[in-house]
Amino acid sequence: MSISNNLVIGVDYGTDSARAILMDAETGKELALSVKEYPRWKKGMYCDPVNYQFRHHPLDYIEVLEYIINEVVKTVPVAKERVKALAIDVTCSTPVVVDKEGTPLALRNDFLDDPNGMFILWKDHTGIKDCEYINEFSKKWHTDYTRYSGGGGNYSAEHFWAKALHIFREDPKIKEIGHSFVDACDWLSNLIIGLKKPEDLKRNICTAGFKVLWNKEWGGYPPNEFFKELDPALDGIVDTFSEKVYTCVETIGNLSEEWAKKLGLTTEVKVAAGNIDAHAGGIGAGVKNKAIVQIIGTSTCDIIVGPKSDSNKLIPGISGQADDSIIPGMVGYEAGQSVYGDYYAWFKRVLMWPLREILAKVEYIDKETKDKVIQDVYDKMIPELARQAKLIPAKDSHIIATDWINGRRTPNVDYELKGTITGLTLSSTTPLLYKSIVEATAYGSRAIVEQFINNGIEIDEIIAVGGISQKSPYVMQILSDVLGKPIKVIATREACALGVAMCAAVTAGIYSKLEDAQEKMGMGISTIYYPNEQNHQHYNIEYEKYKRLEKVKELTQNP
Repeated sequence: MSISNNLVIGVDYGTDSARAILMDAETGKELALSVKEYPRWKKGMYCDPVNYQFRHHPLDYIEVLEYIINEVVKTVPVAKERVKALAIDVTCSTPVVVDKEGTPLALRNDFLDDPNGMFILWKDHTGIKDCEYINEFSKKWHTDYTRYSGGGGNYSAEHFWAKALHIFREDPKIKEIGHSFVDACDWLSNLIIGLKKPEDLKRNICTAGFKVLWNKEWGGYPPNEFFKELDPALDGIVDTFSEKVYTCVETIGNLSEEWAKKLGLTTEVKVAAGNIDAHAGGIGAGVKNKAIVQIIGTSTCDIIVGPKSDSNKLIPGISGQADDSIIPGMVGYEAGQSVYGDYYAWFKRVLMWPLREILAKVEYIDKETKDKVIQDVYDKMIPELARQAKLIPAKDSHIIATDWINGRRTPNVDYELKGTITGLTLSSTTPLLYKSIVEATAYGSRAIVEQFINNGIEIDEIIAVGGISQKSPYVMQILSDVLGKPIKVIATREACALGVAMCAAVTAGIYSKLEDAQEKMGMGISTIYYPNEQNHQHYNIEYEKYKRLEKVKELTQNP
């Protein structure tokens, strides 16, 4: 196989693992892929799901980075001298508190096992009450700095300042040492070029604009006066941020000697600004004007771009929007669901309970047999549920579920919402319950699409990527039926890593703009799902019932 001199690496940090993809930017061929799970996270360390606490230790990030990049470089012997650039994306917002030297506190001996000194994962909801306070305060301030991050008064507990405020309010020891906060994608990208001090970090426009309240309209970040009045705990944090922010295709530096050696590369390798994983996934899937990319995995992100003439078109209730984000030169928009595949995984865990808690403890079956039975049931459960659910006519779906089992991200963020399942009868079966859960996730997706369309954003094309789009035909067909539109599935399971590899290709000067990199390096369509019109008409009625269930919120909240 002929390999060009223009190779790039894209690194994608997901919730459970990270992956590196080595691409030939000229031919668009994937040369190598390496994936590694985070060792501490895999053990469930530093997490408390009951209290919505999910943390990543910085060592997990460092160790997997060295492993996966060395793996892909070793796979292709000429890579060391031919890799021109690399780029990194991370789930977002995933900030960490750092000291004056820029060291995450969990890397210091005095905070080594303190979850508050670790990266606060995107799905960590410990800052819900702190976020509510931010929204209440922002409405009273003379400038609503949240207007582009959730549509005003809808700043999310998953975003940067809610997490920073929560950590500083909760932990005085952390506050005493903490000098600043930095999101994971910025920390990693700057780490490998040798920049550590918060004031020196080159932060990216996507994280800044979507999660950290940066906007050109007010000259960058809100002033320290705003944060100091919001809560003295935040006094001075914003002053540790440099004024300039960088687009996803801009170079922030070259690999340092230390990290070039660790990664098996050279100091000639350029490093692009960090990026949000969902934005990278949108790029990798071919996002463009009037096309929405749905990244469907444990949760979802919905990515759209539009012309800058739409800059003043504020879309209420979404995760955010920012100029020059996602595709530089355009307006980027983001929305998403707090759960998708996680909902199916929850249902699976519920059904597995008797096997793991009863069968596993019986004494008249040997351990090897029990383990095999439990594993077989676990592996075959969802495929079999999907097979049987597919046989149930849409008109017989008398159960209506909601997808708010982990709160609602968009439209109109509300993490106090709880999931519900209604319409149960004595004839309700397990496959029918599964069908209602799949329909619920599709209804949540439709609510997002309608939010964009009802606020003037044209959508002519729906593109899907992510694990579920690749391996769950039943789920995708239900989604198409509920939306009433065809869905094109892109032939890659690594859209995020591919997207940042495209960014790296522009950073290296191999392509002059991101759209060119998308055209040359993009993957084709693997499948198109077309809606069944009769099912769609049925789901139009059921969807209205789904929307009305929000009104029972007060019945599902904790006392």
